[in-house]
Amino acid sequence: MAKILKYQKPRVEPLRIEDASHPQVGLYLGDALEKYGEWPTPTAIVSDGPYGLGKYPGEPNGVEGLAEWYAPHIAEWSKKASPETTLWFWCSELAWAEVHQVLKLHGWKYKAAHIWDKGIGHVAGNCNGDTIRGFPVVTEICVQYVRDVQLRDHEGRPCSVKEWLRAEWQRSGLPLYKTNEACGVKNAATRKYFTQCHLWYFPPPDKMEVLARYANTHGAPTSRPYFSLDGKTLLTAKKWQRMRAKWNHVHGITNVWQEPAVRGKERIVKKGMKSLHANQKPLKLMERIVGASTEPGDVVWEPFGGLCSATVASMRMGRQCYASELIPEFYDVASERINEIYQELPLYEQKQNS
Repeated sequence: MAKILKYQKPRVEPLRIEDASHPQVGLYLGDALEKYGEWPTPTAIVSDGPYGLGKYPGEPNGVEGLAEWYAPHIAEWSKKASPETTLWFWCSELAWAEVHQVLKLHGWKYKAAHIWDKGIGHVAGNCNGDTIRGFPVVTEICVQYVRDVQLRDHEGRPCSVKEWLRAEWQRSGLPLYKTNEACGVKNAATRKYFTQCHLWYFPPPDKMEVLARYANTHGAPTSRPYFSLDGKTLLTAKKWQRMRAKWNHVHGITNVWQEPAVRGKERIVKKGMKSLHANQKPLKLMERIVGASTEPGDVVWEPFGGLCSATVASMRMGRQCYASELIPEFYDVASERINEIYQELPLYEQKQNS
């Protein structure tokens, strides 16, 4: 696990001043657009930004303006992302529908939609059946995107990974059935790794390395190595593994997350009983998505921090974190949460290593 350095409590200063940063955590009071260029490449981006409710500075009042609002952020995410990056986009269903085309335009590929079911307790006793004219909404959506990786064939033409694999083998002059021999399988290579239909899937790194070695050993002589990502060096399993988003599978977890809205000790309130943030996300769900798409030491971005639940969850799991928040009141509380996590980290690390 990456070493966690002691966190210095930030000063509260005007917007657009960086108040806290060190090699493991960067927390910024201001617009994330001003920091993306300085943050390291993310392995995961947790976006919990505007829903089109007009509640926060600059937030559109209605979903119609969300695509334009998110566009500059999505453009910056696309510049800094790698093939290993996963984007987790929290929003309402209608708001996500408005933003999806912008994500697609910038090279983000839809992977799955996850439904947060808060349960009937979320609306119990607070719903007028005579006026609602529909079923009560107790859900939000967290949509998973990965990069739509594009490669170039030997003639410089852009193509998908699936198309590139087939083109490179054909360039070697070897018959297609030899891919099975190279991988030591009966027919999985021709049926799955090199097919161009919906049955295609990403070849495992170890199989990809032996395929490249076989093609370069038995294929037609060439000045450009077969299956080389840069046109110069041989492909290795390690290089190939980094050509798609990370994923750590957990059995028994589906795309429907039944978890109550945050209450009790985890809920942050103002004086009295009023919640500080209207839509605080459960740490349990943030840990779920961070754990599924990153490893200890990886970088997690939270561009619309709020109370920085994704950052808190990521710190507890040994990730590097970079977050931004515009509202000083939220920023102050997020800073306090981060400082508290630093006090807990030694115990958490002992538990993880035991």
